[in-house]
Amino acid sequence: MCKHILNAQVAIRAPCCKKWFDCPECHAENATHELRKANEMVFMCKKCRKAFRKDMADAYEEADEYCPHCDNHYVIEAKTPVAALGVEGEDARVDNRMIKDERAKNNAQSVFADNDLDSRLG
Repeated sequence: MCKHILNAQVAIRAPCCKKWFDCPECHAENATHELRKANEMVFMCKKCRKAFRKDMADAYEEADEYCPHCDNHYVIEAKTPVAALGVEGEDARVDNRMIKDERAKNNAQSVFADNDLDSRLG
C-alpha cells in the first residue's frame, strides 16, 4: 500500500531492479539506486491482479489509460495524503449527542423518586 498516492490503481515494475512499487517515491525510499527510465513499462492492475506492458515511446492515447484485461481506468488524478484535524462522527450541528460536557453531573430525576411522589399521583 502506497503512502504517497492513496488511490494508486497499478503497481509499476522498476526496470532497474525488477521489483514492484506503487509509485516512484516508494522506489526512492526502498532502493539504494535511482529509478531507470525505460521505453516499455510493466504494470500490474490492482483490480484484476494481471500484468501488462505499455510502450511509452509511442504516442500515448486515451485507450492506453485502461487495463487491457478488466478496463480499470488507472490513469486518474492522484490523491495524496493531507494532514487534517477533524472530529470523527456525524456533523455536530445536526446530531449534537456526541458533544456532551462530561464535567456536568446528570441531575435528571427519575419518575420513581420518593420525594414529591404523593403530589404527582394525585
